[in-house]
Amino acid sequence: MVAQPYGRLACAVLLLAALLVPACTEGPEPPEGTWAGRQLRVFAGSAIQPALVEVAGLFEAQTGAAVLLHFGGSGTMLSQIALTGSGDLYLPGTSDFLDLARERGVLAPGDPLTLAYLLPVIGVARGNPLEIQGLADLARPGLRVGMGRPSSVCVGRYAVEILEHAGLTAGVGRNLVNQAESGSKTAQMLSLGLVDAVLGWDVFDDWDPARIETVTLRPQEVLRIGVVAGAVVRHSSEPQLAHEFLAFVSGPDGRDVFLRHGYLTDLARARALASPQAILGGIPELPAAWR
Repeated sequence: MVAQPYGRLACAVLLLAALLVPACTEGPEPPEGTWAGRQLRVFAGSAIQPALVEVAGLFEAQTGAAVLLHFGGSGTMLSQIALTGSGDLYLPGTSDFLDLARERGVLAPGDPLTLAYLLPVIGVARGNPLEIQGLADLARPGLRVGMGRPSSVCVGRYAVEILEHAGLTAGVGRNLVNQAESGSKTAQMLSLGLVDAVLGWDVFDDWDPARIETVTLRPQEVLRIGVVAGAVVRHSSEPQLAHEFLAFVSGPDGRDVFLRHGYLTDLARARALASPQAILGGIPELPAAWR
């Protein structure tokens, strides 16, 4: 007689446990630091495209997050962020465009993180068939010269500053046949044989070693060192993930990738190849003739 009530109680307990089990066995919480199913939108200057694509792949494999990369001229990327109100990270080709972004109120509070350094050089066809040795050669009659568009491309601004300082604006200007809308398209002009030389970045020959060769400028002609840096966008929908990705890119894993792609990650090395008075980053003034 006593056993019957106990049996009913046991059944009730078992039934309650059965109802609770599904809520407790849906699966473990994802490990801390993973971002499976989350998405990050990065707007970047094409000057860092090869390295950033690889770094983003490593980050996706480690975290499960999806990194959507948008590349173009740094000024163009900034305009897209400002006009659309979208994006989580801005990584322009040089930090001068971060200054513009901050002036426009696009960036979240906090200091940008440096990723690498870029030096302006002359890019020529592999083997240097026209024997271009320096800036003055770019003014030779009949030579086809290309550069980035100064109004929206970092390396274009640097090229203008170098030519103005050397007094070669008129001579080289007569040979200027194309102004590309991004760093990558500036390099492509050489790869496609559309020009004989470009004023570009020192990493162009690493992007296409079979077709592009670098003619370095004299240190006194390198007036400015490009600083590749990144910052979180003010209206980011994934600020924590954005900070984590930026730390990853600027950390040991990211630096190793940038080094393998030919980028300078040591400021002392960059300074040794430039003028002692070379400015670190900053926005060169654009003369009226180039606007």
